[in-house]
Amino acid sequence: MNLTETIKKQAKTFNKTIVFPEGNDGRIKEAAKLIEENNIAQAVVLDGGKNSLKEACRLINDNQCDGMVAGATAATATVIKTALKYIGVKDNMPIVSSFFIMSGKESGKEFGKKSLVFADCAVLPDPGSRELADIATATAASVKNILNWEPRVAMLSFSTKGSARHRLVDKVKKAVDILDTKTPDFIYDGELQLDSAIVPEVSRQKDPGGVLGGKANILIFPDLNSGNIGYKLVQRLGGFKATGPILQGFKSPVNDLSRGCSVEDIVNVAAVTVLQAAEE
Repeated sequence: MNLTETIKKQAKTFNKTIVFPEGNDGRIKEAAKLIEENNIAQAVVLDGGKNSLKEACRLINDNQCDGMVAGATAATATVIKTALKYIGVKDNMPIVSSFFIMSGKESGKEFGKKSLVFADCAVLPDPGSRELADIATATAASVKNILNWEPRVAMLSFSTKGSARHRLVDKVKKAVDILDTKTPDFIYDGELQLDSAIVPEVSRQKDPGGVLGGKANILIFPDLNSGNIGYKLVQRLGGFKATGPILQGFKSPVNDLSRGCSVEDIVNVAAVTVLQAAEE
């Protein structure tokens, strides 16, 4: 059973209700039907009018629904701004960020079988060092609580442990320093190039003695350019299944869809939203 199927199976164990404000899109209607037929969640589908996003947030605030999935027709910025205004962020999480669950193939080379989490690939264009540390912390918590993985976080750069000098490298180094002061309850390391983060043989050469040993399962990208390009490359050329963007930081679960999403994408994101609601 692959990762997305495992997520959907877990979602069936919770009795959660998810609201879909964009009922004017046929994909939403079809996905909502499948979600209910497969007992993933109860689906509340709104009419998709200009106030539907706002109405969905008020259903959630009144405890009529446990989470929202939107973005099939609305831009990411619109979904996030509406949720920020009407739902708000968690007290202990000053920013909203996102991650993608990248599900590997069941066959192929070793790397192709892996599943990884990429962050932030959809929200913050140019996070500062403190924001990168917050993204790492939030994503590690999400992965631990939703996927039941032991987080192994790589703070990515084009440099591995001082192999290059540049202000962009310094930003990542400072983020690692900030994590050091917080002493989080997850394994992390940086700054690391991608191959040092996920290939043990390369890690032994470039970062001997590194705590990750080339076995990171969470990749924190230094900016939205690299994160967005990175996940699309792995998705389109590597054949990975991308579930997301999964948003984190809101008081109640809110998730965004790509406007090019498929019915299957909507079902998968809804299943993750159920698990987030169960965590809350």
